[in-house]
This record gives sequence, C-alpha cells and structure tokens, in this order.
Amino acid sequence: MKKRFVLFILILSLGVLAACGSSAGGKKTQKIVVGSSGSDAQVWKFIAKSKAAKKAGLNIVVKEFSDGTQINDATTDGLIDVNAFQSLSYFQDYNKRKGNPLAAIATTYLEPMGIYSKKVKSLRAIPDGAKVAIPNDAANTARALRVLRSAGLIELKPGFNSFTGIDGIASNPKKLKFVEMDGRMTARALPDVTIALIGNSVALDAGLNSIKDSIYHEKLNQDTIANINLLVTKKSRSHDKALLKLKDLYHSKEIQDYVKKEFGGTKVPVDKPVAEIINNK
Repeated sequence: MKKRFVLFILILSLGVLAACGSSAGGKKTQKIVVGSSGSDAQVWKFIAKSKAAKKAGLNIVVKEFSDGTQINDATTDGLIDVNAFQSLSYFQDYNKRKGNPLAAIATTYLEPMGIYSKKVKSLRAIPDGAKVAIPNDAANTARALRVLRSAGLIELKPGFNSFTGIDGIASNPKKLKFVEMDGRMTARALPDVTIALIGNSVALDAGLNSIKDSIYHEKLNQDTIANINLLVTKKSRSHDKALLKLKDLYHSKEIQDYVKKEFGGTKVPVDKPVAEIINNK
C-alpha cells in the first residue's frame, strides 16, 4: 500500500512538471507561438534555437503563413501568440479595417524598399513613359510612392498619408505608367517593366539585396518611420510579460550578429518605443 502511495505521488509530480512546460536545468520555459513568413520566419526559427531564447526561458515555435492578412487574423483569433512580419503602416491599415483588435509591442527593423531594374542602371536612365510595377495593397502602395518621391521621380499632394494611392500623385514629369500588382509578384515582373518597387522580403526571396542590387533604396529617416517592422499581438495580451521578453531577445547580440551576416545588412535594426514611432509618424 505504501509503495502504491509513493508511486501515485511520483506520477502526480511528473504531471505537474509536464503542465508547466519543458525545462532546462530546472528552469521553467514559456511556450510562445510566433506567426511569420519568408525571411522573417527564417530569423525566428534561428531565434527559437538560440542560446538567448533558452536563457530567457522561452520555448518559441514558429508557424509559417503565406499571406499577411491570415497572420493577423490568426493573431486576432488567438491561434498564435504574436506575429513578426509587418510594418507600422501595414499594421495600422489592418487595425483600421478590422476594428483595432491588435497591439504593437516592439520595433524590430527597417527593411529598405528598393527600386530595381533589369533595363536601366540609374535613376537618370529611366525614360519617359516607363512602366513601373508597385505593390497594390494600401500600405505598400503609399510606401512605393514615397520612395519614388524621395528618388525625385514624382511629387505628392499635401496630406499624402500611409493609405493614399496613386491619386495622391501631384506631379509625374516623366509620365510614368503604374502597374499595380500583388507585392509578392513585383520581383517576377522585372522583365516586363522598366522599374519595380520591391519590398526587401520579396527581394531576398528573389536573390536580390536592397543595398547592393537596387538603383535606389530607402534610408531610415522621418519619411520611413511608417515602414519600421513590429512585433504584434492581441490587444488583451499587450502587457504579457513573456511576450515582452521578445523585444530584448530580438535585439540581443547573438541574434543581431546572425541577422547582419545572413541578410547582408538589409534588415537595419530599430530599437525604439512603439509609442514614439506612432506619435512621430
């Protein structure tokens, strides 16, 4: 009878330990499911296996998606804990359309959007009437137009914002012809257009480096604040201590050394309070 009682206590103890999650050296770990895509998913898979994650007591599981809206919907529905893929403007556009279900909890990096071409080697060489491929989602359409303005190719109307489309163009001296398409297709469109505005994740998937291969790319300044990438979760979990650990984890030396080496400097680290970039946008 005594042996059975001891066995019962042992089984019960093992059950309690299992419920608390896996542990290393007696340290409890917190499981976090991160939704991501493309090169961002690659980064978080590295983070999941890193010493820094182990030290933080986090068991990170990466779930990949092919569509940004699906990632945000899964976050809203609680199917994943946090997501890592989107810019401030993309996040704000989603929240505006869906009734503000999400909250940004940290900044991570800026990936420069670039102007790429297989037909010209400089901005000056872009001919009048050139065909220009740009992403067709609101946030990235506005971003592409801002890049073109910064490059000196167009001018934008007063009041232009992160949700303004091509009707926000005030002046188009080269009479550029815009071809709007799914952002994931912009790199594939290069043979068919004069220039293409390509986000860095899409560029990386196509074997392009925004710093080395573009004829022009964004710089980190007041005009690009809306393009800083974020970690995002449900509003109700915006103060979750385990999720808030992800900020310091992402910006740790081990992770940043990997990101810089793996992506050739195309993911520029940005470690700023979320409130600061939203208020200065």
